[in-house]
Amino acid sequence: NWLGGWAARRAGIPAITTRRMDRPVKPGWLTRLTYERLTCRAVAIAPAVAEILRRGGVPEDRIVTICSSVDVEALRVPGAAGPTRERLRAELGARDDQLLLLGLARLTRRKGFDLLLQALAARRDDPRWALALAGEGEARHELQRQAASLGLAERVRFPGRRDDVPELLAAADVFVMPSRAEGLGVAALEAMAAGRPVLGARVGGLADAVAHDETGLLVPPEDVPALGAALDMLLNDSALRERLGAAGPVRVEAGFSARGMVDAYLALYHDVLGDAPGSAPSPRA
Repeated sequence: NWLGGWAARRAGIPAITTRRMDRPVKPGWLTRLTYERLTCRAVAIAPAVAEILRRGGVPEDRIVTICSSVDVEALRVPGAAGPTRERLRAELGARDDQLLLLGLARLTRRKGFDLLLQALAARRDDPRWALALAGEGEARHELQRQAASLGLAERVRFPGRRDDVPELLAAADVFVMPSRAEGLGVAALEAMAAGRPVLGARVGGLADAVAHDETGLLVPPEDVPALGAALDMLLNDSALRERLGAAGPVRVEAGFSARGMVDAYLALYHDVLGDAPGSAPSPRA
C-alpha cells in the first residue's frame, strides 16, 4: 500500500487503497505514512474491516466502507433440480436421502475446516450428511489425513479446484464456512445468492455478510461444540433450512449487489477528484 501510494504521490495523482483482510492494523509511523500522507482514502470491504482500520489509528475521514459484491443472476442455475444436480451429488458422494454440506475455499488453516471435521466426527453414525470441500491449498492433504483418522474418509470428498461454482451450489443443501478469520466472505455471499443456508463462524466480515438466524447460523470461532449444535439444527429442521435459504438472495440484492458497489466506487472517485470531470486531480497531504 505504501509503495503504491508513494508512486501515486510522485505522479501527482490521488491514491486509494483497499483493505480486504481482517488482520490487525498496527498503529505507528508506517500506518500514518500509508493512510494519512500517501493515500487519501482507505476502502474497507466490510464494516468489520473498517473497525480494524479505526483501531489501527486510521482517521475516520479516510475510511470508506464499500462491501464486495456478487452477481445474483449468475448464481441462479436453470433447472437446478435436474440431471446436472443429480450427477454432481453422485460425484460428491451424496445420496438422495442425505444433506450435502459444501465448502468452497482455498484449503488453509484459517478456513477452519479441521474444526468442522471434528464436529462431524461426533456425528459419524448419523447417516444424513455428506461433506464436499472443494478447493486447493496447503491444508488439503492434512484435512484428508484428518478425515481418514476420524473415520470419515467415505463421507468426505475433496474434488479440488472447481469452476462450476453455480452448479455446485445448486447441488448442495448447506454451505459451510467455519473460518478462524475472514475479510468479508464472498463465498458465503455466493451461497446466499444461490439460496443456500450458511453455517459459519462469527468472525470478521463474515458476521456482516451472514445475518444470523435470517440467512444462516453463526457460531463463535473455534467452538466445535457450538458448530456441532448448529449443524444438528440444520440437519433436523428442513423448514429452517428453507427459511434461511430463501432469505439469502434478498439480502444479497439489498446490500451486496454489483450495482450498489459500482455506484459507491463512482461516488468515491468523484469525491476524491473534487467532482470536476476533466480537472487535474491533486493528492491530499
